[in-house]
Amino acid sequence: MLHKELLDACKKGDSRAQMEIYRLYYKPMYHASLRILGNTMEAEDVMQEAFLVAFRNIGSIDLNVSFGGWLKRIVVNRSLDSLRKRKPQMELVADYPDEIESEQGYMPEEGTVDEKVEKVRRALEKLPEKYRLVLTLNLFEGYDHDEIGQILGVTPSTSRAQLSRGKQKLLQLIS
Repeated sequence: MLHKELLDACKKGDSRAQMEIYRLYYKPMYHASLRILGNTMEAEDVMQEAFLVAFRNIGSIDLNVSFGGWLKRIVVNRSLDSLRKRKPQMELVADYPDEIESEQGYMPEEGTVDEKVEKVRRALEKLPEKYRLVLTLNLFEGYDHDEIGQILGVTPSTSRAQLSRGKQKLLQLIS
């Protein structure tokens, strides 16, 4: 079944087509949420909720527009909403020592590519939220500064400045 046919079937409530669309988009949407939230369980919840919203509202979108882009926007917005809800809890996260292992319990060997990736991931987690979000939305999710400004409620010039400062801060943390 072609992609357009799957989406048409989803509009009609076909659960098999919905499962196929879910299978096609699950991983990229989960990773988009995970990069914003930094928590596997929360990212999973947000991603599931985003699919429910998408399937509930699929009749309202023009299928000539990218379904993936529309779904990604839902995932990003839901992830940001989830991040805002836990704002008071975020100070607690900064109190954890750096020695905590990664979520998978995997500690890469020294000098490997995995170790370098882990070092960058940890540095990203230490960035102030405003820098981390702009870096994530721009570098990983591919949003331009106008889109980031709309999503975060800032001007495009603020987005550019935060991206530049975030990159500088990230390099300092990595060094």
